Amino acid sequence: MSVRYVFDKRQSQFTVQAFKTGLLSTFGHSPTFAVGDYSGEARFGAGGLASFSLELTVVADSLSLLDRVGVTDRREIESRMRDDVLETRAHPEIRYRAERLADERIAPGRYRIRIGGPLSLHGVTHPHQIDAELTVFNDALQLRGGCALRLSDYQIKPVSALAGAIKLKDELQLTFDLNAPKEET
Repeated sequence: MSVRYVFDKRQSQFTVQAFKTGLLSTFGHSPTFAVGDYSGEARFGAGGLASFSLELTVVADSLSLLDRVGVTDRREIESRMRDDVLETRAHPEIRYRAERLADERIAPGRYRIRIGGPLSLHGVTHPHQIDAELTVFNDALQLRGGCALRLSDYQIKPVSALAGAIKLKDELQLTFDLNAPKEET
């Protein structure tokens, strides 16, 4: 028998932060985006934690700026993220499938885990590993953690302003606190 947990966006948080660099970077800011639309699940097969797997699909144009900026700046930043960085018309989804690679029990029902598998972003697929904390409750699970992601690994061109005097670093930081109720299958 397998146990399935479906991620609940209303009880979860998922963000992406970009970091500024460049000669005039003190005049820019490091934007943080909320991932608004995604779906996914975690599963345990008959092998328990050893058979843990995860699937996650993000709607690429669902990222919304969390930072306090003016309406015009917000539109510009979100538009550049969709059109210039993620190119969401050509690449509408981001997909990740992962399996447990290693785990360490912290407490009953709580584990540090490493998962890994193919991440498809911007039309490019590469293996990607994530370290996270997994808590398994009687009726739900929680997966918390974060990871870095290099844009150049996925053929995403760096974004800049003012002729390159302000630009974004090649690395993004993803942070997640995903909660999922249990469904018996």
